[in-house]
Amino acid sequence: MASAAEQMAQNLSWGAFGKATELRQRILFTIGLLIVYRLGTYIPVPGIDGAELRAFMEQATSGIGGVLNMFTGGAISRMGIFALGIMPYISASIIVQLLGAMWQPLMNLKKEGEAGRKKLNQYTRYGTVALALVQSYGLAMSIESGGLAHDPGWFFRIGCMITLVGGTMFLMWLGEQITARGIGNGISLIIFVGIIAEIPAALAQFFTQGRAGVVSPATIFLVIAMIIVTIAFVVFM
Repeated sequence: MASAAEQMAQNLSWGAFGKATELRQRILFTIGLLIVYRLGTYIPVPGIDGAELRAFMEQATSGIGGVLNMFTGGAISRMGIFALGIMPYISASIIVQLLGAMWQPLMNLKKEGEAGRKKLNQYTRYGTVALALVQSYGLAMSIESGGLAHDPGWFFRIGCMITLVGGTMFLMWLGEQITARGIGNGISLIIFVGIIAEIPAALAQFFTQGRAGVVSPATIFLVIAMIIVTIAFVVFM
């Protein structure tokens, strides 16, 4: 007996998809906003020395910087307006959820239904702004200390903070729009697309190291096999 997924797959066709106007519009809307997100990762923060940044990132992205760069879709390596990514929002959401399980005022809000949920979402946005301000200031100071700014000083710091915080808030809005009018969870899709976009470059660098003899052929085949198995397992689940 065929499963529900198999039965649905048998009933799907390009003709049926063409008639599903609302579904098609949601898919195109989601793709359009994700393209906007990817374009934003290439818009640099004002006042950055591009040549010095590229030289610095060639070394910084080899360790933990590479992981952070992956989660921001490469925005950190280019120091784009989305360099902070959506992580401040994720962190604020976790903090609000933890407080909601321990702090009585927030516990009471969770019991108020839709009205309480809206207030919790508002607190999450406030927390996102606060975390983004702190992180953007730290990033601006790091840029200055690394000699990557054309004109260091408070004017650059404030401009960098406004740009990065605005980029994070815009990403949060994009995620909410995708969730409401598109397909799937917008925040998850933004993180997913950012990671997927960096995989080809990471694989190219990995194969280059293999040709140079830094990585053994056995390791390359093992990594490829792990990637295939992981993707197959995710699709199966």
